[in-house]
Amino acid sequence: MRISVFGLGYVGCVSAACLADMGHEVIGVDVNPVKVDLVNDGKAPVVEERIGELTAEVVRTGALRATGDVREAILGSEVSLVCVGTPSEPNGSLCTTYLERVTEEIGAALAERGGWQTVVFRSTMLPGTCTELLVPILEKSAGGTAGVDFGVAVNPEFLREGTSVRDFFDPPKTVIGEIDPTSGDAVAALYEGLPGEVFRVPVPTAEAIKYADNAFHGLKIGFANELGAVCQALGVDSHQVMDVFLADRKLNISPAYLRPGFAFGGSCLPKDLRSLVHAARRADVDVPILEHVLPSNSAHLQRAVDLVERSGKRRVGLFGLSFKPGTDDLRESPLVELAERLLGKGYDLRIHDANVSLSRLLGANREYIETRLPHLAQLLADTVDEVLEHAEVCLIGTRDPAVLAALPHGDAPLLIDLIRLPDADVRRTEPGYVGLAW
Repeated sequence: MRISVFGLGYVGCVSAACLADMGHEVIGVDVNPVKVDLVNDGKAPVVEERIGELTAEVVRTGALRATGDVREAILGSEVSLVCVGTPSEPNGSLCTTYLERVTEEIGAALAERGGWQTVVFRSTMLPGTCTELLVPILEKSAGGTAGVDFGVAVNPEFLREGTSVRDFFDPPKTVIGEIDPTSGDAVAALYEGLPGEVFRVPVPTAEAIKYADNAFHGLKIGFANELGAVCQALGVDSHQVMDVFLADRKLNISPAYLRPGFAFGGSCLPKDLRSLVHAARRADVDVPILEHVLPSNSAHLQRAVDLVERSGKRRVGLFGLSFKPGTDDLRESPLVELAERLLGKGYDLRIHDANVSLSRLLGANREYIETRLPHLAQLLADTVDEVLEHAEVCLIGTRDPAVLAALPHGDAPLLIDLIRLPDADVRRTEPGYVGLAW
């Protein structure tokens, strides 16, 4: 394929050289004439493992050249990769100035070129940037419609500085956010033959995936460093701890706990986080990530309360109360906390949990609920229908088959889904359904 790559920094330079090495005909574009001259002289404008030799080879064979002329690049290509920078503004917001400028220039060249061209944004940008900002600029300057007169896609990169050439040829995944299937096909063809799973998703999803990855990477590094500092203060070998931690592929290094849902609770996680943070404070170790896990969890629980408040309704039903499905353990259950907050705000609440019977609660479990919800007996409903008849708003915190089978469709009562129901994708189109975080 004939490809133009806009922006010859790390991402653009590596993408251009690697695509040329795969047999594509590539034109690199940059506003900096020094970078253009370097590439045309067979030299990489960045220092990176393997990139120097690779650039020299593909320039020597004629597979890669560079220019400062946008028009020349568009007229000489059928797919354009936009790899310009999106730095932070002083207030932390995303700077899209360079993206907007190059998009307008590409659109003007497309108006002259005619024929189908696929514009692929590889720059990191927040969800909505492509469809709400860049596509309108492109359509205005090109005088056409995206998906009809030209293609548009988002193709985030997962290249690490220092190993980016290696990462290009052995990617963890390929993500294609497509505005239409033809645009997605053009991007998929670029990487044909490379390993890794290919995900073809809506454009905003592709934009968000890069942020999910980088936020998690930062979280992992911060978590490991904070835990290491606590271990050091307590006289424990942190690397030995993490060797065992990393060996657990079932719960730790796995998809476990990584699906948006309701707040966590129970007799272990909150207690152990509090103990660890307390130990860190006693040892004068600052652990801001660990300190904010419980407040973050509380804020997520509050989102459910806020949804009830925004509904303007007063009669509320809650399905589920125990910490884990199939048990009657109420200790530090987030659903108990939710019920307590709603009662504190004066809501008329009814609760159904088939596994919870006040007469069967014993010991610490009974003590806990008598402290937090002393009037639970008056709140509990024996049947699903009893709650549905009472409630204008229902909070769904259980996957009990009897509850799922009885939940109505339509706009009354309002269903607030705390667990992502099995039929959530269908219900999301209904006026009476709200997902907590989806």
